[in-house]
Amino acid sequence: MSTQPQSADCAQPVIAATAIAAPEHAVTREDARQWLQRVFAIDENRARAMLGVIDNSRIQRRFFVHPLERIIRRRPLSEIVEQYKEHSVRLGLRVAADCLARAGMTAADIDMIVTVSCTGFMIPSLDAYLINQLGLRSDVRRLPITELGCAAGACALSHAGDFVAAFPGASVLVVSVELSSLSLQRADLSQANLISSILFGDGAAAAIVTGRPCAGPRIAATESYFFPDSLDAMGFDLKDTGFHIVLSRDVPQMIQSRIRGVLDGFLRRNSVCPSRLSFFALHPGGQKLLSYMEQELGLGPDDTASSWRVLSDFGNLSSASVLFVLDDLLSTRRFDSGEYGLMAAFGPGFSAEMLLLRWAEA
Repeated sequence: MSTQPQSADCAQPVIAATAIAAPEHAVTREDARQWLQRVFAIDENRARAMLGVIDNSRIQRRFFVHPLERIIRRRPLSEIVEQYKEHSVRLGLRVAADCLARAGMTAADIDMIVTVSCTGFMIPSLDAYLINQLGLRSDVRRLPITELGCAAGACALSHAGDFVAAFPGASVLVVSVELSSLSLQRADLSQANLISSILFGDGAAAAIVTGRPCAGPRIAATESYFFPDSLDAMGFDLKDTGFHIVLSRDVPQMIQSRIRGVLDGFLRRNSVCPSRLSFFALHPGGQKLLSYMEQELGLGPDDTASSWRVLSDFGNLSSASVLFVLDDLLSTRRFDSGEYGLMAAFGPGFSAEMLLLRWAEA
């Protein structure tokens, strides 16, 4: 289903500000190389193969909520849940407050809060803690989103845009927190778990979508695409020791085979030619996935520079990744009024979330 403004008179949701945060414990590529065989009981041949994956990952560092020595320690699920709650609230508050300041807004200006995460579980959900500690109004609308994985950040922006279109002048705070390091499983020697231990990092991001006049990328249209018969491509299995990742090696090829047709259809339904796109916020799920998207969409290094920087500096941050990429775009380049851009992310289901963006002046 595609959504777009119905007339020139309807509200035009704009992303007024973004903010990002990473925890303090950096894990470099060399750290990952040194710790691989100390953490996982794998033979020499398999270790060499995984070291090759590390070297080709294009990831220079990631950030964890604890030092690596503590992350690799076995701990009960109850402890993991408490750590997730503590650090998700801490990082969520940090990016939310920063984003409000950047937008020139106060907590009282927020009409809806959308929180997204797939790497932990808590009830009450993260938004309830943020409402109390940020001082949001008691009548603020709430939408916690889980189980959409890496696609959830883009999906949250889409729902925020729909809310602003329905309630002109409203403002929505989106907060994504992902703590992938807490789901490290040292006894799981599956290829999916080994790859995820190399790929994913921790971080939080926020964005404010508003109907108030301001400069920024306007959400011109959104669309979801579900890949049929792809339930086993990506996800988590919840076991006694916590989350165990499901990650098919076919995911990059699946995206490669479909992305051009899916994108062309999305743009065609919104009367925009691919050649009119001038900026891109593509989910940096991994070097192979990004390389395939470049090939299929005919993109050059400048088009995907922000995605590569995020992958290099933070790794795959699941739902927060595209928000990190958008934050990098907004801080590193200038935009002309009317420029079109594309945001795309992929997650369990298997599905794609796409947003057509258009730069708006205040």
